[in-house]
Amino acid sequence: MAFVKLVKGTPYFKRFQTKFRRRREGKTDYQARKGLIHQDKDKYNSPKYRLVVRFTNSKVIAQVIYATLKGDVVVTAAESSELKQYGLTSGLTNYASAYATGLLLARRVLKKLGMEKFYAGNTNVNGELFDVADKENPERRPFYAVLDIGLVRSTVGNRVFGALKGAADGGVHVPHSNRRFPGFKVEGDKEKFDAKVHRDRIFGVHIDKYMAELKKKGGDAFTKQFSQWANTLQKAGVNTVEALFTKVHAEIRKNSDRVKRGVKKDPKRDHRKFKAAKLNAKQRKNNALKRLELAKKKAAQVVAKKKK
Repeated sequence: MAFVKLVKGTPYFKRFQTKFRRRREGKTDYQARKGLIHQDKDKYNSPKYRLVVRFTNSKVIAQVIYATLKGDVVVTAAESSELKQYGLTSGLTNYASAYATGLLLARRVLKKLGMEKFYAGNTNVNGELFDVADKENPERRPFYAVLDIGLVRSTVGNRVFGALKGAADGGVHVPHSNRRFPGFKVEGDKEKFDAKVHRDRIFGVHIDKYMAELKKKGGDAFTKQFSQWANTLQKAGVNTVEALFTKVHAEIRKNSDRVKRGVKKDPKRDHRKFKAAKLNAKQRKNNALKRLELAKKKAAQVVAKKKK
C-alpha cells in the first residue's frame, strides 16, 4: 500500500474557525460590507446611510439602511410592486422600473426628513449625469447615501444603476459617475457616453421598439410576450411605454406616500381545512369501534358472495 500523506489532521481542525452564517450561505460579502458601514470616529456616531438595492424574480427592493451594533435599521423602503398604484402593472423588474423605484424611495426619504422642498431633484430627465450636491441648499445639506449592490456584478447597464439614477434624480446625494450607465463605451483611449441611450432605458423606449417590431411580424409572438403590457397601457390610457413612465414619474413626485394595506374581507384559509381536530380518548375509542363494525360488515358481505 502506498504512503498517504495526512493533509488535514487534528491540529488543523482544532484551529478551524467557522465563517459567519451569511458567508457560508453566500449571501453577504463581509469585506465589502465592512467598507460600506465603516464610520470615522470623528463623526461622533452619526449613522452612515446605504442605498441598498436588491432584485427578486418579481420586483425591485430599494431601502435606505444604516448599521448599528444590534443590527441594521431601515429608515425607508420602496418596492416596484408599489408602482401598481401609479398605473404600472407589468415589467416590474426592468431598468425603467428600477429607476422609478429609486425615484420613489428618494422622494419618500426626503419627505420623511422634511427635505422634499429643499431638493426637488432632476425634473428634466435626459440621461445625463446629475447630482444634487452640485447645487447645495444653504439651509440644509443634501441627504447622503452610499450605493450597496450586494453580490451583483457591477457591469455596464446593470439594473442596479437604474435605481441609483432614480435616487439621484429624486434628490438624494449618491456619489457616482456615468461609467456604469447604459450608453457608456470605451473606444481605444477615449471614453464616450451617449445620454440618449440612457434616457431611452429610463423611459422604456427599448420596450416600445420591440413591441412595434413584433406587431409588424404578426402572428402570436406579440400576444404571447406583450399581452400584459398591452392591458397595462390600455388601463393607463396611454399608447406607449414611454408615456406611461412619464406619467408614473409625475405621479410619484405628486405623492410618494406608502398605501397601507387594509384587512382582507375574505382571506384564504385553505391551509386550515386539512388540519385534523384533536380527539379525546372516548372519541378515539368510538371511532375504532365504528371501523371494526364496518370491517365486520364488509367481511360478512364477502362470505355471503362466496356461498352464492
